[in-house]
Amino acid sequence: MNTVLSLLITLLLAGQETQTTKPNILFFFADDQRADTINALGNKAIITPNIDQLVKEGTAFERAYIMGGTQGAVCVPSRAMLLSGKSLFRISEQLKGAVTWPMALRDAGYETFATGKWHNGQPSLAASFPKAKSIYLGGMSGQFNTPVSDVGTEGKMINFKTPNEHCSETFANEAIEFLQKTPKDKPFAAYIAFKSPHDPRQAPKKFIDMYNPKDIPLPANYLPEHPFNNGELVIRDERLEKWPRSKSAIQQHLAEYYAIITHEDEQIGKVIKALKDTGRFENTIIIFSADNGLAIGSHGLMGKQNVYEHSVKIPLVISGPGIEKNKRNQAMCYTFDLFPTFCEAAGAKIPSSVEGKSLWPILKGTKETHREEIFSAYRGLMRGLNDGRYKLIVNIAVNKTQLFDLQNDPDEMKDLADDVSQKPRLDAMIAKLKTSQGNWADKQELKSEKPLPLKIDLSKTPEEKGKGKKKS
Repeated sequence: MNTVLSLLITLLLAGQETQTTKPNILFFFADDQRADTINALGNKAIITPNIDQLVKEGTAFERAYIMGGTQGAVCVPSRAMLLSGKSLFRISEQLKGAVTWPMALRDAGYETFATGKWHNGQPSLAASFPKAKSIYLGGMSGQFNTPVSDVGTEGKMINFKTPNEHCSETFANEAIEFLQKTPKDKPFAAYIAFKSPHDPRQAPKKFIDMYNPKDIPLPANYLPEHPFNNGELVIRDERLEKWPRSKSAIQQHLAEYYAIITHEDEQIGKVIKALKDTGRFENTIIIFSADNGLAIGSHGLMGKQNVYEHSVKIPLVISGPGIEKNKRNQAMCYTFDLFPTFCEAAGAKIPSSVEGKSLWPILKGTKETHREEIFSAYRGLMRGLNDGRYKLIVNIAVNKTQLFDLQNDPDEMKDLADDVSQKPRLDAMIAKLKTSQGNWADKQELKSEKPLPLKIDLSKTPEEKGKGKKKS
């Protein structure tokens, strides 16, 4: 009898061990953060010690992308792709009927939790994260005194409140409380979606004082104005600064941008410390990424409503058990590749609806390449194709093509499209782009029957009002 009892106890303990050895997932997601805003990855003007540590402890994907957007608020489709694992022209932006990665992880035994910005409809939030707290369901607001609410037991929003603090601190504090209270015998997946560094770029005075605008280097591809009308030069984001963009104005924008990122970085550090204090750091996969990039002076632009590298490329750093450390990976990937990655890491079933490709073999060091090309799109105005070396952009509104050699011109400053010697390559890239359109269910024609003028007068375009003021 004692032998049988011992065997039963052994089997029970083995079952518990299997459950608890599944890796936890801690996902930090920024809003409008460029890929080149991490000190450890080359930007020595910015202070990001906690993200730097993630880079040291994990793998940084230096060619991670979003597919683009079907509207000016690029973050809406971007987040829908991330959560559903589906591509741009196959998503429901409100995630209606979609299986999300937190749903898949819950089916695999995970406790799921979210805090922060949610841009894809309340029903999908409640279905994905039934224990979500301090959720911001709006589009844009100031960084301080952000209105938030929780998901209640019946899936409705409850506990409406306006914390008297910076929202990044609110979201970090909710994540810390979750880590402290969640049972240790069950794996968790926590999603912390910051509103930073989206404008208005408000940070506590301590962080503003860290940056002197005069000391901020301009982007290598800074221009006072975009060289031609791309069909989206008068959208709200482009009215955040007058034309032409002066060097000092861009430096001021970047100083505020860096300040709020450094504040965000501090909150990330607090959450990771809490994770360590709970004793679960060693068994947790930590991800840092963003919903899209941003121009802020690059190519004379301010917003993300384009398909240049600075807008479609995003930061992606992943660390955790078994993941290669201090690795800079050049595999091209999309953020919707994270869905199957999470599933493979967790031993969860990947739903048939998922179009993403798991990055787990890359992270484990068993594979080097991932995607052969990156297709990108913005509304009916622009299409892009990056084959790893060359980048094609078709500006549909004005019937203008651009071709860049990313190896020798990573900042996309030397347009090769009019170089006669490049015509065979240009034709080949256009053919590849059309093939990609078919693969990704994009039906957009690449030529406008009624093109807009290539040049327009921007001198009388009004600036965006109510941009928000700095607050200490």
